[in-house]
Amino acid sequence: MITYATVAMLMSLILEVDGTRLIREKIREGTIATDLMKPISVPLYFFSDGLGQTLLHALLVIPSLLCALLLVHIDVPSPAVFAAFLLSFAIGYGVNFFLNFLMNSIAFWTLETFAAQLIVRWASDLLSGQIIPLMFFPGIFGRIVFALPFAAIYSTPLLIYVGITPPHQWMASFAVQLTWLALFAALSSVVWRAASQRVIIQGG
Repeated sequence: MITYATVAMLMSLILEVDGTRLIREKIREGTIATDLMKPISVPLYFFSDGLGQTLLHALLVIPSLLCALLLVHIDVPSPAVFAAFLLSFAIGYGVNFFLNFLMNSIAFWTLETFAAQLIVRWASDLLSGQIIPLMFFPGIFGRIVFALPFAAIYSTPLLIYVGITPPHQWMASFAVQLTWLALFAALSSVVWRAASQRVIIQGG
């Protein structure tokens, strides 16, 4: 549990970086119009900006990890398990990005996304395994929370790291994560196309 909680906390330092918040800010300022006129992929721009911030926070995690190793005992997995954890973590990062992208894209219709993001954040914190391991949820409720997309962000990588998910189940876990990633990516593409058509640019 100590290893699980510590790794979850270190993951949160990276996953809580929301590069897509620029969507909401640019809509409020009106600068999203000039971005749409540029010969670039605006969603890719948001992803690149968020990835840069994430890499910076990843570097900041290293001192936190060293302090954690000094303060508490954290189990270090084998190279194969750690590689599987990193792959699962990368897929979870993608799921988390598209989830934030969808939430911030709502600003094209509402201008304000704080309430929706707060609800999703609370649900994610509780049902992703970040705070409470999903194995603790009993019966059918446990099966439901494992089937939700939030589990692909935190729970799947963490269960691989601590050894709850054995190697022969890794491919199935990756497949579930990739399914949610593909679904959110497709939904984000549809929402972005609909949202960008709402922008009216006046002037030359």
